[in-house]
Amino acid sequence: MTLRAVASADAVADDALAEFQGHLHLAFARMTAAWRDAAARIHPDLSPAAYKLLSFIARTGSANAHQLVETFGMDKSFVSRQVRMLEDLDLVQSRPDESDGRQRVLTATPEACAALAEVRTHHAVWLRSALARLSPDEMRAASKAFQVLSEV
Repeated sequence: MTLRAVASADAVADDALAEFQGHLHLAFARMTAAWRDAAARIHPDLSPAAYKLLSFIARTGSANAHQLVETFGMDKSFVSRQVRMLEDLDLVQSRPDESDGRQRVLTATPEACAALAEVRTHHAVWLRSALARLSPDEMRAASKAFQVLSEV
């Protein structure tokens, strides 16, 4: 391959990456708005950050604050305030961790799980509509890209 061909291939790859970054930025902006909407559907006082934590707790069955800090890269005191909010809104329950008394195990309440299921149904309808233009292979390719990004 000639130097010119390599430079041309690099330029094409750079353009594709710039296009991907632009779309990713817009997708994150849309997701931020969706998280805000989802949080409000769960409870009018629920913050989008607390919604993300609640979703994780419900999806995994239980979690502790340390797991939330590690998973979301949030400050420990911020997570603590969000967990307190979730407890105050009766969306999570807390109990001592049997294997480590210093930790608290957090679980979503049945009411929170029901509300989250409604939000997931709403999001599934929205997502299905938004992705209707894509073939199953294109969706798998997009999913693979997000998987790679989530594992970084």
